[in-house]
Formats: sequence, structure tokens, C-alpha cells
Amino acid sequence: MQASGAGREGRRHVEHVSSQHRSAGIADSQWPADVDGPSAEPQEYRVDLERIRFSSYFARLSDVTQVVPQSGVGPVMHNRLTHSLKVSAVARVIAAQLAGRAARHAEFVRGERGEDDPVGAIIARLGGCDTIVAQAAAHAHDLGHPPFGHLGERVLDRVARERLGLAEGFEGNAQSFRILTQLDTLGRDFPGLNLTAATRAATLKYPWTRGAWVGVSTSERPAPDRPRGVGVDADGGAEKFSVYLLDVVEMETALAPFPHIADGVQTVECAVMDLADDIAYAVHDLDDFTRAGVLQQSSISGEFRAWLDHAGALATETDDSVAAEWRTPGRSLELLWRRLHAKDGWIADRDAFRAAVRRVSEEVGQTLLAAPYDGGIDSERSVSDFTRRWIDHLRTSIVVEEYPHVRSGHVRLNTQAWHEVMVLKFVHAHFVLERPELAQPQRGRARVVEQLALGFDAWLADPDDAGRAPRRLLEWADEATDAAFAVRRERPELLMGDTSEAGMRRQGRSRAILDYVASLSDQQAVTTYRALTGGVTSE
Repeated sequence: MQASGAGREGRRHVEHVSSQHRSAGIADSQWPADVDGPSAEPQEYRVDLERIRFSSYFARLSDVTQVVPQSGVGPVMHNRLTHSLKVSAVARVIAAQLAGRAARHAEFVRGERGEDDPVGAIIARLGGCDTIVAQAAAHAHDLGHPPFGHLGERVLDRVARERLGLAEGFEGNAQSFRILTQLDTLGRDFPGLNLTAATRAATLKYPWTRGAWVGVSTSERPAPDRPRGVGVDADGGAEKFSVYLLDVVEMETALAPFPHIADGVQTVECAVMDLADDIAYAVHDLDDFTRAGVLQQSSISGEFRAWLDHAGALATETDDSVAAEWRTPGRSLELLWRRLHAKDGWIADRDAFRAAVRRVSEEVGQTLLAAPYDGGIDSERSVSDFTRRWIDHLRTSIVVEEYPHVRSGHVRLNTQAWHEVMVLKFVHAHFVLERPELAQPQRGRARVVEQLALGFDAWLADPDDAGRAPRRLLEWADEATDAAFAVRRERPELLMGDTSEAGMRRQGRSRAILDYVASLSDQQAVTTYRALTGGVTSE
């Protein structure tokens, strides 16, 4: 199953001492094998998983916003930690299915099985699929989220590019990879958690830098021909990316054991993690919104019914006409369809979209929300049954492709399930995230993140007081500055922005500031903001 050999299990640094994750004197043969199928080195991947679970960055996720802050609707809401655990559970189930297919192929190769498994053969050629690696990647995928989740991510990116002289900005996925490979520590003489190549590679959802897409115009690569997440900004570069220029060597060494994975494409285990993330977000978060009473049956049913009844007429209207009255029931769904068709014409299908709208309308609007959630047994059974049905449906709607579309991956949902997930995610975006009552507290939280970044920047620039800044921030600033100069010497083609002596020092300091602010939990951010500025927030 491990088609690319021992490189998958290789670590970046040699380890000479034991830890709680690897007891001295225990041979690999004494470490229990994976019940879903033996791995070449089960101990190595379990060590990875435990290192992530024991990380303070992982524990911190219990106080980082998932979709809506817990303080906004009550204690039932997911946070980034509970979300990550559920992504891990879904990823394990999907990976176990694929690992089983690869095991059947291996049996055929050894002459123990009369019929080959074509899907298993593809998985083997692509480097294999280990359930523990998929779990570890799922545990790690949100480590880089700053305080207040995606809101904080957007604010840090804007402040970095507009105010801190860091053209590369901030990105949560790249921050996760940086934590795993540079910022976190085992108390050793090397940076990061020293994970295996397989686990590091499995966290690279967007395996490129922001700068890799600078100067690439839409005339050269139209949006439908770009990998998902790249965007269309030729001046600013990729919208989503999984590695900063300081950490490019780490990405290259992680992907080296996967020669059959094309540039810019996820490994099989990474695709499993990405798919599990989509499923958990689309389904599990609806549990929260239902229990908290955020979703209203009338508004959801009205939107879905209006589109189903008038889809033909809406299809004849111009984009501007539909967008101008997006609040009118049915029009937001029509806008969703047009966005999907424009970006993902390779899979978007009007009939499949209509079927998905009908199914989600029936199961969310007419079943899940048929009666208000009251905390009773019947209400809880209704929510749990909804979640179980959808998870079972989606995890068995998997397609494996050796040569996927540029906007897809080696593991994806089939056409109908893909549309269903898009419609489920629309429910989040339209009926939760766009609620007007969220705007005021979001502005307050955005100010907290912005002022933290700018406040620490001013502190480090103060010649009389910089030495009293937090020790970790000062050490990271020195390390990031040294790393920036190393990139300028060894890989100057990767650089963005001002590459002068002063510019590189500025970039190193700014990266460290982002590292520091992003390492705070929601509550730590508020407390630190008040201590640093003497200000209060509009919570």
C-alpha cells in the first residue's frame, strides 16, 4: 500500500531522546496495528497523532470560534476543537474505506486474491491511504486559525498587507503548516513537531505559496482552469495557500515521497481530510444552529420553495437583475447556482442542483425544522437522526480519480452529493453568517485583532521599550528575520514585497507578530487587547 516507500514515514529531524509519545525500548512490533488494516509503520503515524493531540495549539482550539462565537448563541455551539474532532472521525471512516480497497489490491498483487480492485490500485500508485495519517491531518487542519476564526484570518491578512509591509499576508492553512513545522516544539533542539512526511503532506490543502500565482492573469489561466482556492488576483497572488515562503523547503520535503502526485494536487490522505472537513462543516454545524434556534423554518422553506417554483423564470434574468434583489426569496439560490456554474462547470449540473435543493428543502426545512427544538428527547432524536443520515449518505458517495480535474482532488464527492453539500453550505452562509445582528460584535472583534497586530508592531519598533515585549515574540522575530534573509540568499525567486535590508527585517518582524497574535485564543485576545491598549470591546 505504501507505494512511495519508506519516505512517507521519514521525519525531518533525527530524534535522540524519548518522550511521552514514544516510550524508550518499545519496538514497532509491540505497537498495536491499526484495526482497519495494518500500516507499514503504525507507530510512526500514531506518534504524529499523539504529538498533535498533546500540543498546546490543539488545546487552544477549544476557545476559538468555529462559525458563530459561543457567546452569541449559547454553550451548544461547536468550537474549532470539537469541529476538528468530528472532522477526524469522518476522515477516519472515509480513509478506512479507501485503505480497505488498497489492501484488496495488495492481496491481488501477492496472488492471494483472484480479482484486482481498480480503486485500490489507484490509491497504491498515488502513495497509499493510512487512516491514522488522515486523522492526524484532520486534527491539525485548523491549528492556524487566529482568534475569532475566519473573521480574524481576514483581518490579519488585510493588516499584514496594508499596514505591516508583509505582501504575503496571513492565511490560516499556511499558519497551520508553520505551527507543525516551525512554531510548536517538543522541547528538542529542532523546530516543530517533527512529524512524518505523510502527515505533513496531508495538511497541505493548497500546496503552493501566495507568490506562486502573482502575475498569472485570467487570460493566461481563466478561473475555471485554476485550482480551487487560488482566486483571480494577479497582483496579490493566491487567495488560499498552505505555505509561507519561509517554509517552502518544509513543503518540498514533505511532498518528495509522493512522486505520482502532480504539482498543486493534494495527496490522497489530504483529499480525505479536505472532504471530511466539508462534510463536517455542512452537516455537523447544522446541529448547532438547530439547537440554538438560529435557523428559522419559514425563511429557509420560503427561499427554497421560491426557487423551485420559479427557477425557469429566474434563469432568464440577467446577473445584475438577480443580484439587485437578492433578498427576494429564491434569488440567492439562483445566485449560488450561477457562481457554481461559472467556477465549476466541470461538475455543475442544473438538474443535479435542482435535486439537491429539493432534498435539502425536504430534510432541513420540512423535517429537521418541522417543530422548534425544545431540548426534549424527540427534538434531540430528530437532530441526531438528521446528522446520521447525511453522514452515512455523504461518506458513501465517494469517487476516486487518478487524474482529477484541476479544481478537484483524487478523492471527491460524486456529482449529486457535491451539489448537496454546496446547498447545505448555502444554508450556513445565507441564514446564519449574513444575520444582521452579528455585524456589531464582529466589528468589535475585528478591532481587537487589528489593534493587537498594530500594537505589537509599535512596541517592537520602540527603541526604548522593545526589549520588554513578550519573550516568545522577541525570539520569533529574531528567528523569522534570520529565515527571511536565508530565503533571500538561497531562494530569492520566492520573495514578495520589499526585499531591501530594511524590508527583510520588516517582513521578519511582521511575520513574528502574526505568529504571536494568531497563537491567542478568543479570550486571550480580548484580555491582551485590554492590557495592551487599555481599551474595551463592544461584546
